[in-house]
Amino acid sequence: MGADFLDGDSRERTRLLAALHPLDAAPESDGWNLDDLSGLLPDDASHAQAAVLVGLVPRADGVQVLLTRRTDGLRQHGGQVSFPGGRIEPSDADAVAAALRETEEEIGVPAALIAPLGFLDPLVTITGFRVLPLVAVIDPAYLARPDPNEVAEVFEVPLAFLLDPDNLTTRTLEYKGRARHVLEYRYPSQRIWGATASMLLNLRQRLETTR
Repeated sequence: MGADFLDGDSRERTRLLAALHPLDAAPESDGWNLDDLSGLLPDDASHAQAAVLVGLVPRADGVQVLLTRRTDGLRQHGGQVSFPGGRIEPSDADAVAAALRETEEEIGVPAALIAPLGFLDPLVTITGFRVLPLVAVIDPAYLARPDPNEVAEVFEVPLAFLLDPDNLTTRTLEYKGRARHVLEYRYPSQRIWGATASMLLNLRQRLETTR
């Protein structure tokens, strides 16, 4: 995917739109990964609703994916690589509004520079959130102004790297006394793993079905 990705007639953009849930039909299903969390979440768990922004940035050398590294001292997921986003608040009109609001709060990129495209499948995190990923195009002229209380770093990773199956591996970790298989990308200087890696895998799988 190249710099012409923003063009409405782009074949790549058309393929991506076909792979996503439409903006006016957000998926209402539980997380596609619930089976992987069997026995790790309370049986009566009522998942808090959250939304994240999977931001695609068209560059001359190809489309990049915008990611953040969270501040180390955060209570949940401190120091981890993630997409901008967070809990859907009662004041948010919908998941799109929540993802855009959180993105501006966390990294200072306003909604005016973001063009939402559609949704990936919902995912449930080990901390009990049902996360709805919103895929969107970000104007490459954006200037990140991260909130130091939440975000330590904003960076971009080539989409082509993240869509290459050879760059994705599985690690086994112990959690609550049992082995858990966790996805992780082999990317220099950044550990892209867990829920973030799972959402990127979902993007790849949905794109593969539209070939």
